[in-house]
Amino acid sequence: MQRTLIIAEAGVNHNGDLNLAKRLIEVAKESGADIIKFQTGKPENVISRFAPKAQYQIENTKNSQENQLEMVKKLALRDDDWTTLIQHCKKVGIEFLSTPFDFESIELLDKLGIQTFKIPSGEITNLPYLRKIGKFNKNIILSTGMSNLGEIETAISILTDAGTKRENITILHCNTEYPTPMQDVNLKAMQTIANAFHLPVGYSDHTQGIHIPIAAVAMGAKVIEKHFTLDKNMDGPDHKASLEPHELKEMIRCIREIEVALGNGIKQESESEKKNKPIARKSIVANRVIKAGEVFSEENLYVKRPANGLSPMEWDNVIGKIAKRDFVEDEIIIL
Repeated sequence: MQRTLIIAEAGVNHNGDLNLAKRLIEVAKESGADIIKFQTGKPENVISRFAPKAQYQIENTKNSQENQLEMVKKLALRDDDWTTLIQHCKKVGIEFLSTPFDFESIELLDKLGIQTFKIPSGEITNLPYLRKIGKFNKNIILSTGMSNLGEIETAISILTDAGTKRENITILHCNTEYPTPMQDVNLKAMQTIANAFHLPVGYSDHTQGIHIPIAAVAMGAKVIEKHFTLDKNMDGPDHKASLEPHELKEMIRCIREIEVALGNGIKQESESEKKNKPIARKSIVANRVIKAGEVFSEENLYVKRPANGLSPMEWDNVIGKIAKRDFVEDEIIIL
């Protein structure tokens, strides 16, 4: 059975509050996620003071006049907080992961012992960033929002040329709009990526609801990443497009059921349906009273349930044979 790696994306939904971040870790564990992921970055290293907010950020934050840098500064955690959160993850029993957004954060996460780098969609065309991460030869999860196959191929080449083993890379199909309109999800692109690069693929979801990630698992996703929050009504850029705890738990429950339902691909009778075979299938029976010595024909034979006699697949072998005894209507035929 394929087990999908489920990443509960906390992102910046802690709103810069360490205690809130700890609670998000606990909720991710309680919901059944394998990994909780945050975002690590020095705001002034990531965003210029001239960068405007995205439209969804304007709509989902109270202060529409602030720029993107001012917004993100309020959401940033301190370097020391990451050590605290890693320890809390170990205590709770869930894997810690964080996306670095600048060189300092890459180095910080490496020093903290993180074995996987999650590369966000916005950095897929950042050559020096990719080259720096590639030198560590760690596991890499590469999000591909806003990109095409050529850009993905180039990013993979930069990472591998820098020192990362190709087989250590997993690619996530993604759409970088919050929330993503259904007509732009394009789940089939995930399969296109898999066929193009022959690497494990997954899906980072920004749609509303839980059904699209579930569908992605049915289509072969090895990794699912989904934003979650404690409350969608909190102030912040990503809360509205995130799942609340009960939704995250239900999504994970459904994914685990899909994994079981996918099965092994061998078409044969299952254990649960064996008992129904004699009830649902049929046997060759007498269509009326048949006397001994009478010839079996299409007029005096019929096919009815249950399947405790000759299979209807023996029909041609029975037609023309001689009845060795009398049969009453509906009685199974014995040669």
